[in-house]
Amino acid sequence: MARKAKQDKAKQDEGEARITPKKAKNAVAVAKVLGPAVLPVLAPYAVRAAGAAREAYDRYQARKLGVAVDQLGEYTGRGAGLHARIAGLVQGLGELKKSAKATDADQKFAAETQSTLEQLSATVRAAERMPAARRKAAHRAVTGELERLEDQLLHRLGI
Repeated sequence: MARKAKQDKAKQDEGEARITPKKAKNAVAVAKVLGPAVLPVLAPYAVRAAGAAREAYDRYQARKLGVAVDQLGEYTGRGAGLHARIAGLVQGLGELKKSAKATDADQKFAAETQSTLEQLSATVRAAERMPAARRKAAHRAVTGELERLEDQLLHRLGI
């Protein structure tokens, strides 16, 4: 049993030593010769694979932001998530205004919140050009305000 283990270990050691500098140079030389012949055949597959990878990444980003893939271009930069949340709140306010159950207080809340959201959106845009520490502080403040507004909107919508 020990003898077999030693033989297996010796074979593994040989396998590791099989790649030598000479063999690596030979492999590079073969790739140089075959590369121009194989490249036209592989290029369409590479382009298709890159397109599929980009599409998957775009779907992931859109899902992360909570928007449709075709709207992804509207939400870019470090504040993209905040802009998407603001857009979602604006949409929710529109639904609140159109609701048959909306009271005068709900209409007033929607009007006040609309102006607040415009200010928050401007803050997020301005924070894009700030140094990292100030931008993060601004984003935290905007996040806190958005959470408060989202809670109030959900309460008014009865959710």
